[in-house]
Amino acid sequence: MTFFQAIILGLLQGVTELFPISSLGHSVLIPALFHWNNVVSSESAKESSYLAFLVGLHCATAIALIIFYRRTWARLIRSFFASLSKKRAETPSERLVWLLIFATIPAGLVGLLFEHKLRTLFAKPLAAAVFLTINGLILFVGEKYRQAALKKRPKRQLANLEYKEAGVIGLAQVLALLAGISRSGITIVAGLVRGLSHEDAANFSFLLATPIILAAGIYKLPDLLGPNGNGIRGQVLVGSLAAGLAAYFSVRFLTHYFKTKTLMPFAIYCLAVGGVMIFHFI
Repeated sequence: MTFFQAIILGLLQGVTELFPISSLGHSVLIPALFHWNNVVSSESAKESSYLAFLVGLHCATAIALIIFYRRTWARLIRSFFASLSKKRAETPSERLVWLLIFATIPAGLVGLLFEHKLRTLFAKPLAAAVFLTINGLILFVGEKYRQAALKKRPKRQLANLEYKEAGVIGLAQVLALLAGISRSGITIVAGLVRGLSHEDAANFSFLLATPIILAAGIYKLPDLLGPNGNGIRGQVLVGSLAAGLAAYFSVRFLTHYFKTKTLMPFAIYCLAVGGVMIFHFI
C-alpha cells in the first residue's frame, strides 16, 4: 500500500463511516474501481495487511468522535455512576447512558461472533454494490415512513425512548456488518421509525457508534501489532490521521445538517452509485 492510497482510504473512512453511505462498502468499491490490485486482493482474505490498516482507521475515527462529544461523554460517565449509586436512572442523561448500553449489547455480541465470517464472505465489489443499493432503499423508505408518521404522531424526545426500543436500534447495527450497509444510516432510520427527530436520531447514532468502533479497533489491534502490520505501520499512521480529521469534520457537519435536513440526498446517492457499480462489476 502506498502513502497516497493510505491517505485516500483514510479520508474515505473518516467521511463514509459517519455519512450514511457505508464506509465498508466504499473501502471495497473504491480500490476495485481504481484497480488497486494490491488492496483488492487482500480485502476478503482471512488475514491481511489491509485489515490491519483498517484497525488504525477505526481507532482514529472513534477517537475523533470522543473528542467531538467529549463534554457529552463526560456527562454520561458521571450519570452512569450516579445511576449506579441510586440504583435507578432519573435524569435524561442517566436514561441516555443506559439506552446506549442497551443498544450496544446486540451489535457487540453479533459482531464478535460473525464479523469475521461476514466480512470475508461479502467484502467483494459486486456484493458491496448490491448492498449499497439496498442501503439507499432503506434510507428512502425510512424517510418516507417518517414523513407519513409525522402526520399521525408528534416527534418523540430521546429521553422518552424505551430500553427495548434502544435495543432494536442497536440490533439494526448488525446489518452494517454487510459491506454496503451503513451503520449510521441504519441506526438513524431505526431512530426515525421510533419517532425521533433527525437531530436526535443522528446524535444517538454517533454516540452509539463510538464504543462499537473503538472496541472493534482494540479487539483487532493484535493484527496491526503483529506480522500483518509489518511494512505498513507508516501508512497506518498517515491514513489514521486523515481518517481522524475527516471524521471530526464530518460529525461536525452532520450534527448541524440533521437539524433541518433529511436522509433523502444520501438515499439518492446510494441508489445511483450502487446501481452504476452493479453494472460496472457484473
